[in-house]
Amino acid sequence: MKITVIQQNIVWKDVEANLKEMGRLIAKAEKADIYLFPEMCSTGFCMEPQGVAEPLDGPTVNKFREWAKKYDAAIAGTVMTHEQGDIYRNRMYFVTPDGEVKHYDKCHLFEYSGEDRVYTPGEQSVVWEWRGVRVRPVICYDIRFPIFLHNTGEYDVMLIAANFPEKRMLAWDTLVRARAIENQCYVAASNRVGADDYGTYVGHSVIINPYGQTIARCRSRYQGSATAELEWSMMERLRRNFPVLHKDKKLQ
Repeated sequence: MKITVIQQNIVWKDVEANLKEMGRLIAKAEKADIYLFPEMCSTGFCMEPQGVAEPLDGPTVNKFREWAKKYDAAIAGTVMTHEQGDIYRNRMYFVTPDGEVKHYDKCHLFEYSGEDRVYTPGEQSVVWEWRGVRVRPVICYDIRFPIFLHNTGEYDVMLIAANFPEKRMLAWDTLVRARAIENQCYVAASNRVGADDYGTYVGHSVIINPYGQTIARCRSRYQGSATAELEWSMMERLRRNFPVLHKDKKLQ
């Protein structure tokens, strides 16, 4: 199993321009089984979804279908989605070559930005299976909630799509590594670069193994991609020798 994280400079609320650039980046990336884009990859992290948020079968999801078929891979990333009425979601889509579309709605909305006043939170976590690998989708602020992400052996890879600004890079670097170590899983984390009205972004998109070691990374501040092949025997050996996933008991 190979995973590619794509680090993208997102053009503010310009779906057409972003999809064009995403197509260029995925074409240049190393061949993989999963390609992961950042949070709100086709618009930027926007608190004004009216008139911009996509319907359930919008242009970004349709492009994901096209790329999934073309590259024989799963395509993932979050999209500002208009579900119905005044319900808007920060939704990660996971689209496979057969056209199947799975999704996860961000459960922990970022109050500091007002996301909780605009978007409707998801109600549950999900795990997807793809080519024999169990995948847990995570969106940005979710990574600050370790109990929510606690792994008891039900998933192998955490996919994190994010919009973490430069001023919180210490938290980002620390949290993505901690989530890999404590959950004895691989973490593939895609964060954007560039700037918008909310701040600047330097990326630090990475793939981390269950020991917390970085096995692939994107160049800071630049668009690009990073790819790693995941070694399942190493993960299984670690889980067998250090069986912490089933032994986290609440102290009385």
